[in-house]
Amino acid sequence: MSLPDSDHDVIVSELGRDPTAAEAALFENLWSEHCAYRSSRPLLSAFDSESPDVVVGPGDDAAVVALDDETYVTMGIESHNHPSYVDPYDGAATGVGGIVRDTLSMGAYPIALADSLYFGSFDREHSRYLFEGVVEGIADYGNSIGVPTVAGSVDFHPDYEGNPLVNVACVGLVTDDRLVTAEAKRAGNKLVLVGNATGRDGLGGASFASEDLSEDAETEDRPAVQVGDPYTEKLLIEANEALIDEDLIRSARDLGAAGLGGASSELVAKGGFGARIELDRVHQREPDMNALEILLAESQERMCYEVRPADVDRVEAIAERFDLGCSVIGEVAEGNYVCTFEGETVVDVPAEFLADGAPMNDLDAVEPTQTERDLPNADLGEAFEAVASSPNTASKRWVYRQYDHEVGVRTALRPGDDAAVVAVREAETGVAISAGANPNWTTAAPYEGSRAVALENATNLAVKGATPLAAVDCLNGGNPEKPDVYGGFEAIVDGLAEMCSTLSVPVVGGNVSLYNDSVAGPIPPTPTLAMVGAKDGYDAPPLSLSGGGTLLLVGADGDALGGSEYLAQVGGSDRFPALADDPAAVVRTLAAVANWESTLSTHDVSHGGLAVALAEMVTAETGVAVEFDDAVAAFDETPGRAVVETTDPESVREAFEGVAPVETLGTPTDDGALSLTVGSETLNYAAEELADLRSVIERELD
Repeated sequence: MSLPDSDHDVIVSELGRDPTAAEAALFENLWSEHCAYRSSRPLLSAFDSESPDVVVGPGDDAAVVALDDETYVTMGIESHNHPSYVDPYDGAATGVGGIVRDTLSMGAYPIALADSLYFGSFDREHSRYLFEGVVEGIADYGNSIGVPTVAGSVDFHPDYEGNPLVNVACVGLVTDDRLVTAEAKRAGNKLVLVGNATGRDGLGGASFASEDLSEDAETEDRPAVQVGDPYTEKLLIEANEALIDEDLIRSARDLGAAGLGGASSELVAKGGFGARIELDRVHQREPDMNALEILLAESQERMCYEVRPADVDRVEAIAERFDLGCSVIGEVAEGNYVCTFEGETVVDVPAEFLADGAPMNDLDAVEPTQTERDLPNADLGEAFEAVASSPNTASKRWVYRQYDHEVGVRTALRPGDDAAVVAVREAETGVAISAGANPNWTTAAPYEGSRAVALENATNLAVKGATPLAAVDCLNGGNPEKPDVYGGFEAIVDGLAEMCSTLSVPVVGGNVSLYNDSVAGPIPPTPTLAMVGAKDGYDAPPLSLSGGGTLLLVGADGDALGGSEYLAQVGGSDRFPALADDPAAVVRTLAAVANWESTLSTHDVSHGGLAVALAEMVTAETGVAVEFDDAVAAFDETPGRAVVETTDPESVREAFEGVAPVETLGTPTDDGALSLTVGSETLNYAAEELADLRSVIERELD
């Protein structure tokens, strides 16, 4: 670890002296890109984060959004990209643990997880190694703590080969009277550390996450990766509930990036205070730890609580009941953030300067350009089979079957559909969850592609009858010091912000992960979005065809294949498709229609286009025959469109009059087969053949 000269000069100017070794290390980590958003914060004002439903917006450990006057959901998302490259199992597992503790910090109980994962080409052995390790880490940790993983996405793209992305979101449940924030309340209150003992794992994790991955990162950077203990996390979840039950917590922050130094300084700075901390009092699991190690270790399963002096004994008793370590490490104070070790002052700086004083970067950006149409003359059958069997459009059952998605008995709509639905019975509300991005889209056109990402997630919710409520984002990019990379990152921020604003979906929090660069080059600009929606009740129309209705295609196509899986498989180029003129009206109307009794099944059209959407809807009993004008119509991935199976097609047409076109695709057949006709060519696939095409991941990894 080393503090840049320019930062050193700023610190010396503020303090009037050179920083101590512990101070320099704290500043390096808290002023890193990972913690301070030095290259991205100037861009984030583009997001609208307010609505009547938003209770706590950006800036806390998680956002809080109201379902009704008393019942709130929390939303958070984080990345664990570099750690998951170095150690895929522990890197992914501790990403789950971290986002769950962000939920606990708000006084909430975690009820659902969503994971969005991005790897290099599936045919590369190293990509599969990372993929299998990451999924196993998420499964083992999430299953052990009893939080269901219900939604997410998996994408493969060659530009993730040297730097995979692991983005994990968590939804929690809290009531108004249990809500806690990360803002210290009063000088004199005690700071209490509860959870695992502190070791040397994860040292310098924040600074490690703020630099490009080197060729030897898998061996050289392993000490910067945290090691998780899900069983302790489960105890921490239940202890946190008990502490909230007895109103013992004034404020809270989980220990993540920059460890104790990060959590405690940010907590007191947010309240306008300082602190007095005795590092010797931190419970430790390794001998002879020094001040810097105690401050910066990112050992997992730890929480920092602000507690009234009179409540300390009770907090200690609850920690003991759950077999958790507990240390009273200091107190909230007026003045500076001060840490002592063995009687010596090792840190004495203004808390706000440490936590929020990093200078912002002023970087050059090169605006991305779009491509022109150059479509190949591909064989229809070969193209369809290549697209349908691509790991990007194929079934992800191999992934989600490893997750316990029913623990907690709230999951009303399981993984494998457009969105998951969890039952919040306390508010008689179904909460729908969708998460993901599409690197093909944002590689082809960062601005337009990120607009499409937002619209697709909203459409996923709408086709299950939910109205979008709020979103959190995880903005992933390469080295921002490269103008073309920063230009692409700037474009995904602007595109995502513009579409979320158009849809009236506030972006209430998020995470930024830059320097996702390696010897293989930068990753595609990747704007993962996790969006939640609300609906009355918990029932939702299924994705699979029911039979007995009429199939309609709702929404206008974009008449282009830019960013499509079709072009990724057969080659060529095209502009990115145009999106609907009034996407908010389309989403609102889709959500209403999906809740009608006459609606038998619904499915959004996106990855792989309409041809793949129909292949996903076919069952062993029910099929469909559809004619297309050309390959563009069959494989166009324009989001904001949906297939609706209904017994009342005229009412659907009336609902969308003046909003979006509605086209009749035909009537489901009883032969359990898909028939696609493009021009003079006709393809026929039985349901079993389609299932075989789409099972490539299971077939290759089982």
